[in-house]
Amino acid sequence: MATSKQPLSLKGRALALLAQREHSEVELRRKLLRHARAEAAAKAVQAGAGASAEQDGAAEDDMARVDAVIDWLRTHNYLSEQRFVESRMHARTARYGNLRIRQELAQHGLSLPADAAQALKDSEADRAAAVWERKFGRPAADAAGRARQARFLAQRGFSPEVISRVLRQAGRAPAEPAEPESD
Repeated sequence: MATSKQPLSLKGRALALLAQREHSEVELRRKLLRHARAEAAAKAVQAGAGASAEQDGAAEDDMARVDAVIDWLRTHNYLSEQRFVESRMHARTARYGNLRIRQELAQHGLSLPADAAQALKDSEADRAAAVWERKFGRPAADAAGRARQARFLAQRGFSPEVISRVLRQAGRAPAEPAEPESD
């Protein structure tokens, strides 16, 4: 016996997305609008409708439905910008620098609270050193190697000051003892 699965409502879709991970309001709105528009387009194809005036009205209706779902989620504390920021920070701090984390949050229309920004700033040098150690483990032999290491850290959002400090400290690290040659 075949069972046909009912498509999720907008609220059901939103709850399913939030069950997987925290989302920002901007991100969730974009995903729900895409789902609502695809659903409306499928209904229009089934009904044989093709008038653009009806589609414009449907787009406004979709936006209103999504806004209502977002408001309901916020009211019932399913959607929290603070939890999203904390989740994103927790997931990114071990591998990325302050610039990258701030940029990702800005893409979601959010910013770091002052205390979190200060905590990230205070730990950035240690985090950059740990990332450098995992990737490279030893100082570069030449200028091209140092430039490659600096680019690697810069691409992960570490500040130029922190990068130069990490590379200077790596260059001062005591060299590993050479293994005696066996004759």
